Amino acid sequence: MVDILRDIGIINRALDSIANIEFKDLALTRGQYLYLVRIFENPGIIQDKLAETIKVDRTTAARAIKKLESNGFIEKKMDKENKKNKRLFSTKKGEQAAAYIIKENIYSNGRALEGFSLEEAEVLSQLLQRVRSNVEGDWEYVKKGNSRSY
Repeated sequence: MVDILRDIGIINRALDSIANIEFKDLALTRGQYLYLVRIFENPGIIQDKLAETIKVDRTTAARAIKKLESNGFIEKKMDKENKKNKRLFSTKKGEQAAAYIIKENIYSNGRALEGFSLEEAEVLSQLLQRVRSNVEGDWEYVKKGNSRSY
C-alpha cells in the first residue's frame, strides 16, 4: 500500500516550520496565520464555521481567535440577528498581515509545483481534493463521537 499521508505530513510540517520562522516578525505563532487568512477571506465568519472550515475543534479555534484579537489582528462584532454569535473581522493590522501571508502562500504553492506541467498540477489538485473528501468524511464521523473500525 502507498503511504501518501507520510509525505503529506512532511510537506505540511516543512511549510508550517517555514511559516513560523517567516511570520515571527508579525507576532503570529503556530497556526494563527491560517485562522487570520480565513477570517480575511470570509469577513464576518462565526467561530464555529471557522473551526469547521479549518477542521479543528471549537476550543482550539477559540484559543487562536482570542490571541489574534488580543494582538489586534481581528475584532469581534455582535451578530445583529443572533446575539450569541460574534462575527469575526480582520483589523487593518490583520489585513496587512493576511496580504503578506497570502503572498507567501502563492510563493510556496509555486515552489511546490516547480517542474510540474499545468496539466500535472491540475491532476494533482483533483486527486488531493478526493483525498481531502475521504478524510473529511471520517472527520465528521469522529467529531460526532463515533469511532472508526480499523
